[in-house]
Amino acid sequence: MSAPRKSSLGVPIDPLSAPIVGRDGYVGLNPHSETLPAGWKHPHPDARPLPSAILIEHDVAIKVRDGTTLYADVLRPPNTTEKVPALICWSPFGKKFNGLSSLDYMTPWKLGIPASTLSGLEKFEAPDPADWVPRGYAIVNVDTRGAFDSGDDDTPMVIMGTQEAEDGYDAIEAVAGMAWCSGDVGLAGNSHLAIAQWFIAALRPPSLKAIAPWEGCGDLYREQFARGGVYAGDLFDELIVKHMLKGRGGIESFREMYQQHPLANAWWNDKRPDMKKINVPTYITGTWTNTMHGMGAIRGWLEVESSEKWLRWHPWQEWFDLWGNSQAKDELFAFFDRYLKGVDNGWEKTPKVRMSLLRFGHKSPQALENIVEEDFPPARTQYREFFLGTEEKLLPDAAPEEKTTVSYDSESGGDVSFTHTFAEDTRIMGLPKAVLYMSCPDYDDLDVYVMIQKLDKNGKQMKNLNIPWEGIPVSSFEEFAPEQETEVVLYKGPVGILRASHRAIDEARSMHPHWPFHPHEKEEKIPPGEVVRLDIGIWALGVEYEAGESLRVVVSGQSFAVSNFGKNHTLNKGRHILHLGGERASHIVLPFV
Repeated sequence: MSAPRKSSLGVPIDPLSAPIVGRDGYVGLNPHSETLPAGWKHPHPDARPLPSAILIEHDVAIKVRDGTTLYADVLRPPNTTEKVPALICWSPFGKKFNGLSSLDYMTPWKLGIPASTLSGLEKFEAPDPADWVPRGYAIVNVDTRGAFDSGDDDTPMVIMGTQEAEDGYDAIEAVAGMAWCSGDVGLAGNSHLAIAQWFIAALRPPSLKAIAPWEGCGDLYREQFARGGVYAGDLFDELIVKHMLKGRGGIESFREMYQQHPLANAWWNDKRPDMKKINVPTYITGTWTNTMHGMGAIRGWLEVESSEKWLRWHPWQEWFDLWGNSQAKDELFAFFDRYLKGVDNGWEKTPKVRMSLLRFGHKSPQALENIVEEDFPPARTQYREFFLGTEEKLLPDAAPEEKTTVSYDSESGGDVSFTHTFAEDTRIMGLPKAVLYMSCPDYDDLDVYVMIQKLDKNGKQMKNLNIPWEGIPVSSFEEFAPEQETEVVLYKGPVGILRASHRAIDEARSMHPHWPFHPHEKEEKIPPGEVVRLDIGIWALGVEYEAGESLRVVVSGQSFAVSNFGKNHTLNKGRHILHLGGERASHIVLPFV
């Protein structure tokens, strides 16, 4: 097998499928303009007719600072001399690959989003022009460097970092200077479109007036590709690279870079935006159930410099919230009306922080929404230590004096668990952390996974549905077909991951005491049998427990929680020993509100 080619910067490049006319909405490079009349309907059977006419300028060329040409579609009001603000939707998935197609391709039951919700003009993970153009906005859907026709045939696709940020900066300034534009530009969209906003906004392009990063990862090493130091890029490699991204020059290879550089080097660190440099109004959303974006949204709330920032934490899957939540859409209108149009609409009175609590199961309501808080984490949070004890018990407040150990086979999927049952209704919301004292007699390293689960009053593990029950054709989890049990719609609890040799912490860079920042810049191997302390940040959670329901902590050497964190990337060997009691009292810290 030949080695992958490398970019001019020495980064390994994986091949991509070239774009093919007729697939993913691609029609070939063909700069032209057309006006779609009111009532026009996309050929997709679920598309809704346009409420008003839209002028589309296809394949508008945008030249960035190194001479590379990117292509964008501009969708804006026709027959008007009034200049309008622009919302740029920035991603590599194809400016004509739409939400309707992605719902067909990637989700059970199309997430319960009703037919005739989307027009088919919406870019994947982006706002629908049919909603925005009638309100006096232009939607600018950009194909990023290396995607489809953007760049030369040998231009590799670059995912985040300085290159993508500079391209975004240049695109904003180019769009702001177009004859139809008012000069006021915003960024919108979720997932890739949200992550890119952190990077671009940190460069402070002068014409960028507001951003709305809805569900945006904040560190590609620590939150996506190498959580805890363990490679976790299977979803990206096997789905996104092989089936979704199209380009002629290949793409930076995260898998190969990890194999060559498993520690965080300059390339990896360039994939972490400096959110403290963001100084424009920012409307952030997040959800407990997203296994990629949640901690980025929290860091954004804590670190974005602007005082004009808002956090809405909802209980839904990200695409449902973007396209199927009418309240969310109305709020996004109000936010951008305020900061791109200058409308005095009272947006500033919107509570700065609104949270949610999941209930799991088939309860009504499914979740508690729009809980107004002064901050996140709330100042009133009570952090309580629960100690891992014998007989699979989770013991509140006091560590057991007796020293003992439990163990599991790290290679076979074995685990140990500890449970606490609540005597009264209880709410836990915020940042949990596990402090584990562990050893391995058989090897010099350990990959450790910690999960928090919810159990019903009979001790059975519960699941959470990430979309409303009323929108789908089943009424219980037992009715799910195996292929429908995807983490797009199901959530079982938050997870923390750490490779023990990466246990070093830089407290100065930790955004919160319960979310330790691991530099991942050196390996500290462990002599077999030696006990080490592992501080493992667990992804944020917000759960309401009824009296009689239980919280269970599970510790394992295998990725039992989320499918995109492949099990085959652990280096575990032999038994992991977890130490309990005495001066090595392993415990978990839980945030009660």
